[in-house]
Amino acid sequence: MRLSKILGIEIVEIGPVERLVSACGSTLAIYLVFCISAYSLPTGNIIGVIASMGATAVLLYAVPMSAFSQPWPVIAGHSVSALIGVSCARLIPNPAIATACAVGASIAAMHVFKCIHPPGGATAFTAVMGGELISDLGYGYVFYPVLLNVMVMVLVAVCVNYPFKWRRYPSVFAQKTNQAKVGGADISQELHSRIIFAMRSLDSFVDVSEEDLVYLANTVINNMPGQNQTIGKAFK
Repeated sequence: MRLSKILGIEIVEIGPVERLVSACGSTLAIYLVFCISAYSLPTGNIIGVIASMGATAVLLYAVPMSAFSQPWPVIAGHSVSALIGVSCARLIPNPAIATACAVGASIAAMHVFKCIHPPGGATAFTAVMGGELISDLGYGYVFYPVLLNVMVMVLVAVCVNYPFKWRRYPSVFAQKTNQAKVGGADISQELHSRIIFAMRSLDSFVDVSEEDLVYLANTVINNMPGQNQTIGKAFK
């Protein structure tokens, strides 16, 4: 087995434009988050908040098509985690147990509400261990700075990614139209249904958007003209 596969090294090459957009978009977003947070928290206390938003920036601007990066997981993931984190901080006196419960319960809640967003764990952690000033904010921490910061980051992601048709955000707006054809017949709808069934059969979260999976499958089928007859039989 190749070492690159064991280490999980990405095999898809990303062009310079993608890298530049990712870097510039995240720079702008984090600068705005820093300014917003500075109004409510002193510099020493915004470290935890900025840390979780920094992780969100990686998803929103480096992989905007990721299932983790879509608006609902970003907004709800942070908000639910912040709410749980504040509750654990108030109800559980032991910091270690409160922190562990906050992160664990946040993950469970994100599964339930279908809003898995990895940086949400850091938001819950910060609610417990972020210091006295964050503790004093109480449930206000959920709305400001967390929710306000998240809304700003999502809005910036929409604006930064909009000029690039292939990476418009949210992913549903990205122009990736490609219909699967077999023998002149459009099988995209059937293919879509089968992909959804296959994803659900895994019983595990797959970090690829539904639209991207359909697009990739359509592209594979459309570039296998010699296999059209075999593929066509599979859909009968």
